[in-house]
Amino acid sequence: MGKKNWLLMVGLVAVLGMAGLTGCQPGSAALGEITELSLSSQQQGIWVTGQGKVAAAPDIATLRLGTDVEETSVSEAQTQATRAMDEVMATLIGNGIAEKDIQTQHFSIRRMTRWDKTKEEEVVTGYQVSNIVTAKIRDIDKVGTIIDAVAKAGGDLTRIDSISFSVEDPTDYYKTAREEAIKDAETKAKQLAGLSSVSLGNATFISETSFFAPVIQQRGLAVMEEAAMAKTSISPGETEISLNIQVAYAIR
Repeated sequence: MGKKNWLLMVGLVAVLGMAGLTGCQPGSAALGEITELSLSSQQQGIWVTGQGKVAAAPDIATLRLGTDVEETSVSEAQTQATRAMDEVMATLIGNGIAEKDIQTQHFSIRRMTRWDKTKEEEVVTGYQVSNIVTAKIRDIDKVGTIIDAVAKAGGDLTRIDSISFSVEDPTDYYKTAREEAIKDAETKAKQLAGLSSVSLGNATFISETSFFAPVIQQRGLAVMEEAAMAKTSISPGETEISLNIQVAYAIR
């Protein structure tokens, strides 16, 4: 065996011996595994959050409404609920609301009970049938008129839970809010750079989070009782569309 081959064999034995000793150490990596050196993951540069807000005029009203019926029998309650809801649906469609914009949200048949102290048990007093839908009204000016028409159609069985206003296509509003948010972020970053006596570099990271807050107005059965006497007045007001943009700038 040549001297060169002998040295290679000695070196290999030494390496295997060190690996064997290392393998005996608790928590050490076995031979053939790749160990990684964790470096600091601390964020570098200047990180800021810019905010943009835009006031938008709603162009859609979503009405949550339906019928509630309580009777001594399920069949009678369901019969009355069906008749009343058919009238409500016909009224909605007759006022220009498309069938695709009407969606059932809740339907239930619930047994009503009360506690009988004499018998010391619950006794059935009747049954309640509830049928709730949402109707999307695209003509904001007709909201009050439609509410009054629904109240008349459903009579004392009418139920209106709430009305909310939104913007069907907020794309342009988001564009404006995004521009404001970027300007806000850049202004903050420049101030921080000046206070820290460093030069602001290019943006290296951008992340956006958007918010949309629809205007919701709660309405109850008391409104329906008043509807027969006076027209319902509805004001959509304004809704706010906002977004936050987080930006990281390099330091030059």
